[in-house]
Amino acid sequence: MPLTKDEIRSLLSDIENERVERTLSTDNTKKMSEAICSFANDIRNTNMPGYFIIGADDNGNLDGQKFSDEQLRAYAGLRNSGTILPPPAMMVYKESFNDGEVAIIEVQPSEDTPVRYKGVIWIRIGARKAEANTEEERILTEKGQAHSSSFDGRPCREATIDNLDADLFKNEYLTKAVAPQTLAKDKRTTVQQMASLRLFDTRYNCPTYAGLLLLSIDPQYFIPGAYIQYVKFAGKNRATKVLKENRFKGNLISMLKELEYFIKYSIEYKRPEFVSVLREEPRINYPWEAIRELAMNAVMHRAYNGNNSPIKFYEYSDRIEIDNPGNLYGKVNLENFPNETDYRNPNIAEIMLNLGYVNRFGSGVNTVSTLLEENGNPPAQFLLSDYTTFKVVVENADVIESGTDGIEKTPRVIVNVTEKSDNVIEKTETVTDIPRKEQIIELMRHDKRISVKQIAKIVGVTSRTIFREIETLKSEGRIKREGSDKAGIWIVL
Repeated sequence: MPLTKDEIRSLLSDIENERVERTLSTDNTKKMSEAICSFANDIRNTNMPGYFIIGADDNGNLDGQKFSDEQLRAYAGLRNSGTILPPPAMMVYKESFNDGEVAIIEVQPSEDTPVRYKGVIWIRIGARKAEANTEEERILTEKGQAHSSSFDGRPCREATIDNLDADLFKNEYLTKAVAPQTLAKDKRTTVQQMASLRLFDTRYNCPTYAGLLLLSIDPQYFIPGAYIQYVKFAGKNRATKVLKENRFKGNLISMLKELEYFIKYSIEYKRPEFVSVLREEPRINYPWEAIRELAMNAVMHRAYNGNNSPIKFYEYSDRIEIDNPGNLYGKVNLENFPNETDYRNPNIAEIMLNLGYVNRFGSGVNTVSTLLEENGNPPAQFLLSDYTTFKVVVENADVIESGTDGIEKTPRVIVNVTEKSDNVIEKTETVTDIPRKEQIIELMRHDKRISVKQIAKIVGVTSRTIFREIETLKSEGRIKREGSDKAGIWIVL
């Protein structure tokens, strides 16, 4: 419940303490975010909210400030900005007095501690706000382990530290999750670092499920359904011919990288559409960024607990369907979706933001809507009537009617017009995809160290086929290899 006027006056007249901080600055988001982080960590275990009061000086005097609804929305937006992880529970409101208004950011103590702002843990003891030291970080880590309620934060007691790739953690994740200045003075062990990021549980000396999903050599051994099944069908239903199949599995670092490459280079197709004799424009079936956003959201929000079903990523001739286990969660329901946000897997959400696969929380559906509209696709359909799954359908913007004789629509159809004798014009239709060689070149241009095995998986053919294509590309002088087979790089000429 928001504070009453009398309660606010009492806080204004009191000295700053571990639950109250005041400022006259209305736009110092750094100071606000550090305070939000420190209140959420609640290192003294007060189990009471903290209050950041904007519009009052250190003595509690108001300066006649007025706050617009836009300002209040901006303050509330700090929660989902992606700089405070994991996002704490907070409210933003204002109150008017004779000598001005105050805006109040009310922050609830978090159960998923430690909470970081830009990779730094902030705490507050009395009037002191500072970075947490090693011992304070340990206290917050143990408190978070004791209160963890989400599946991804629970310990997997049949696993051990040997099931995690420590080098992958140090080289690929740690530097993205923790601020450089903090790491520079960090003397903790790798296990302690993992525990601080909710990837390892020191009480039971075992990884958490989030740790296994991120760093395990084989996370599907512990969570069998934690993979994505991709199938491309020739027609509009599953009874038609299967054109391509793929399974994205492994830890999140490798799986998400392969998934992103695949969507970018194997899902989006462009063809020229003639606007006039002198001009043509590209016609795109799906904007790859929109499909990527939906796929990443499926990984982040799916139900991993007790569900062995994979995420189904099915491409038909006229649409894409992404179906993941677990429907709307927590505060989100049919009435407030997609304007409300809640997290079934807060640790996985944090991991994906740190890795760069999510830009900010709570904006995914709006981003998808904008991208689809700009490309000419119909709005995405969210089918939420089945409480066991979350299903989204995106229609192909490049589906062309081939006639009124009952023939179904076909994507990426190029109409070739050929003049014959006796002024007869023959039209032939061919379905075209991006040539395999061009896909290989684009993948090498994007990642100079990509392996043949990775290319084969993304393109959807065998490694032997990729080897043959690479040899052809080398003989054509389009690519070359520098260095050894294991440690070398691809050069696109």
